[in-house]
Amino acid sequence: MIVIAGGGTGGHTSPGLAVAALLRERGIACAWIGSHSGLEARRAPEAGIAFHAIPTGKLRRAWAWQNVPDVLINAPAGVFAAWRLLQRLRPRAVFATGGFVALPVAVAAKLARVPLVVHEQTSVPGLANRLAARLATRVVVTFADSARLFGAADVALTGNPLRPELRRGTRQDAITRFNLDPSLPVVYVTGGAQGAHAINRAIGDILEPLLAQTQVIHQCGDNKTTGDLAWLTARRGDLPHGLALRYSLLPWVGDELAGIYAAVSLVIARAGAGTVNECCQLGLPALYIPLPGTRGDEQTANARLVGRARGCAILPQAGMTPALLLERIQALLGDPAGLKEMGERARTLAVPDAAERLVTVLLDAAR
Repeated sequence: MIVIAGGGTGGHTSPGLAVAALLRERGIACAWIGSHSGLEARRAPEAGIAFHAIPTGKLRRAWAWQNVPDVLINAPAGVFAAWRLLQRLRPRAVFATGGFVALPVAVAAKLARVPLVVHEQTSVPGLANRLAARLATRVVVTFADSARLFGAADVALTGNPLRPELRRGTRQDAITRFNLDPSLPVVYVTGGAQGAHAINRAIGDILEPLLAQTQVIHQCGDNKTTGDLAWLTARRGDLPHGLALRYSLLPWVGDELAGIYAAVSLVIARAGAGTVNECCQLGLPALYIPLPGTRGDEQTANARLVGRARGCAILPQAGMTPALLLERIQALLGDPAGLKEMGERARTLAVPDAAERLVTVLLDAAR
C-alpha cells in the first residue's frame, strides 16, 4: 500500500489522484490522509480511494492569533493521528503532495520510519514542502529550476501528472452539455474552487461585447462574502436573449471539465499549479492573471515560467481593467494561428509521463 497525503487545493490534490490511478492499474492499493474540509475530502472518495481525515493546522508566515491553537494543539494532534494511521495501514511509502495537511503526515512518516516522497508542483516551493523536504527520502519537482531551492535534499525531476480522465474529453461532449455553437470560439474562465473575485467582476463588466464574438463558460465559485455568483447571474439576466445563451455560469466544475478543455479556444485563469499544469499538459493557450500576494509571488513565477516559453499571455491584476481585459481577449482570439502556436509551446513544458516517473520514484523509495 501507498499512502497519499496532502490537499486543500486542486494543485495539491490532482497529482495524488493521478498517481493513485496508475498505482491501481498496477494492482497497488492506496489510502489518502487529508483534512476534514479540503478538496481532497471529496475528490479522493469519489475516485474510490480510502480516505482518512486528521486534525490540521495552517502554517502562516505572518503572526496571527490562530497560530497558537494550530501550533500547540492541531498540529501535534494531526501528527499523532497520522502516526496511528500509519501504524495501522503499514504502507510501503508515503507520497506527500503539499499543503498544510501534508506536514503532520510527513512528520509521522519519519517517526514511523516509512519512506517519504515529497512532490512540489509549483516553481516556488511552499513552506510546508520546504519543511517536509528535510524529512524526505526523495524530493520530486515539476520544474528543473525548483531543485536548487531544496538545498541538499535528494531531488529528482518528474514533472506534474495530469488526471487521466482530463485527456478523455471530447469537443462534442461540451457542445452538447453547454449547447455551444460549433462555429464560435469558446473561452473558459476559471478562478479555482473559490472563484477569483477580481476576474469575476471584470468579466461581468464586459459580458455583452465579449459575447458578441465568442461564447463563455465561466466557473466563478460560490463565495458568499463576495456574492459574485448572484451578481453574475443578474448580469446574465440583463443580456439580450441571444447573448445570454452564449454564457454558461457554473459555481464549480466536475466531470464536465474534460469536455470543456477539449472544446476551449482560450483559458482565462489564475496561475495556480493545477491550472498551469493542465494547460501545459493539454496544450491549451491561456491568459493568466496571477493572484497577487501569494508566498514568494508563486503564481507570477508559474506564469512567467510558461511565458518565457511563449506558452501563455500574462495580465497582472494590478494593471487589469475590464476594458484592458476585453482588449487582450479580443487580440488573442483574433489570431487563431497564434493561439495554436501558444498552446504547442506550453505543451513543451509538460512531462507527459509524469505519473509513471512518480510511481517509479515511490516504488524505489519503498524498496
